[in-house]
Amino acid sequence: MADGAQRNGDVITNKQPLLDYMAAGCKPQSNWKIGTEHEKFPYHLADYSPLTYTEENGIRTLLERMQRFGWEPVMEGENVIALKQNGGAISLEPAGQLELSGAPLANIHQTCDEVSGHLQQVKAIAGEMGIGFIGLGYRPDGRTEDMPWMPKGRYKIMGDYMPKVGTMGLEMMKSTCTVQVNLDFDSEETMVEMFRISLALQPIATAIWANSPFKNGKPNGFLSYRSHIWTDTDNDRCGTIPFVFEQGFGFERYVDYILDVPMYFVYRNGVYIDAAGQSFRDFMAGKLPALPGEYPTIKDWVDQMSVAFPEVRLKQFLEMRGSDGGPWARLCALPAFWVGLLYDNDARRAAYDMVKDWTAEDHERLRAEVPRTALKTKFRNRTVRELALQALEISHAGLKARRVLDSVGLDESHFLKPLFQIAESGMTPAEELLCAYERQWQKSVTPVYTEYAY
Repeated sequence: MADGAQRNGDVITNKQPLLDYMAAGCKPQSNWKIGTEHEKFPYHLADYSPLTYTEENGIRTLLERMQRFGWEPVMEGENVIALKQNGGAISLEPAGQLELSGAPLANIHQTCDEVSGHLQQVKAIAGEMGIGFIGLGYRPDGRTEDMPWMPKGRYKIMGDYMPKVGTMGLEMMKSTCTVQVNLDFDSEETMVEMFRISLALQPIATAIWANSPFKNGKPNGFLSYRSHIWTDTDNDRCGTIPFVFEQGFGFERYVDYILDVPMYFVYRNGVYIDAAGQSFRDFMAGKLPALPGEYPTIKDWVDQMSVAFPEVRLKQFLEMRGSDGGPWARLCALPAFWVGLLYDNDARRAAYDMVKDWTAEDHERLRAEVPRTALKTKFRNRTVRELALQALEISHAGLKARRVLDSVGLDESHFLKPLFQIAESGMTPAEELLCAYERQWQKSVTPVYTEYAY
């Protein structure tokens, strides 16, 4: 990383330090890592209600007890609001959804071991507290307005702002869970190719992982309601960002996009200062209404990048953001899917050939229709199910070519097995849940808390 304004404490008054920061994410392919994140809903076993922060056996207790496994607390004021250990973190979403942000790891075997170890720790604590955890894209019952708030300053600012710019922002914050993977690139050119492939194929992942068919205890008309929510959360910071597919796209075009995303806050001296709707460009000119006369640092830029929510997000790596939360096997399968597509050169070329002639209208149609019909969505003269199988075959070949073996000689391709089962059958996880709801659950969603818990 360059000197000067790249250091956290140096002020930024022009774009160049921001471009330098983005370019500093490039690393040799031999050093590419995999970071997996997943969120899950905690609930009381007695009545399936969400945990509040301060109650006995609530979220605070959970975070305190997790520290016995070597996790260090991260405080905001007097409240522990996250944990950190060896490059990974456990954090809280707005209504207490618990997120593991995994450490950057070399392969899917390590990633899956990390997920498994985390879930074992969480379940050990849960057994003591009388609570459970479930992975779904959307909370199956309970009204969003009744969900608790976690004591994080940024969430207060976001919660006040969201209803001003969309109809479903609070649902996104308080009632959804996702799984995502963060991947590296070695150059601006590679980043552009990866970005285009992953953005085009994000609806395909949304379809395979579709797992949010319930709202307020009933079917909601969607297979991935979580994905649908993002279509009217805040269009200034969400969506398919079509400029990624335009000629000349690169770090500078993305920096310009982030500069034009309205701000939420500025973090100073342990306090979140409300700057909702204000301009980062004004901040660089010393004219931010929330902090007149002050200028941003790289830390402020990192915060600003984190409040854009496109389907694929660029930082010093690429984040795949289109999938619903789900059970253990699909948490391991998501990084496998994207690593297979993007980390092997031949597979990446094949994936690019698959999507390179898709139009802006194609991208928008998939984004709009897949949340409702998932694998059955029509696309040109095919279905998304057929696209899913094609992408899975490319990913499988890419993982085979990596030849990364575990202790018993299995390569990473076996993690795709549950995805092939979904795509071959044409039945998404959401449709499996709907069948159970109509039949053995007798039109009740509460059995999901016992039959699909971690």
